Amino acid sequence: MAKYGGFGGGMGNMQQLMRQAQKMQEDMMAAKEQLAETEVTGSSGGGMVEITMTCDKKLTAVSIKPEACDPEDVEMLEDLIIAAFNDACDKADAESQNKLGAFAGLGL
Repeated sequence: MAKYGGFGGGMGNMQQLMRQAQKMQEDMMAAKEQLAETEVTGSSGGGMVEITMTCDKKLTAVSIKPEACDPEDVEMLEDLIIAAFNDACDKADAESQNKLGAFAGLGL
């Protein structure tokens, strides 16, 4: 005769699944904390503009070489800043995917 209305040892399996889910959630939180401390640098114009940010996309530094500052062409500097920022974002996204990809679709 089966125990627990035909579920057998289901409670033990459920507890094991809950422990696994808790461990995965802890691992994901640790990965997110690590990403918040990991910095990436995006650049443009051959390094004339560099933007550094954490992988949770908090800006930490901007570096602009003097030769990028042409008062007659402010638009070029603006474009270089945008390009460097987008490069840094792409790198942060790639690092996040690398660290959190295993958790995708788990709903944790």
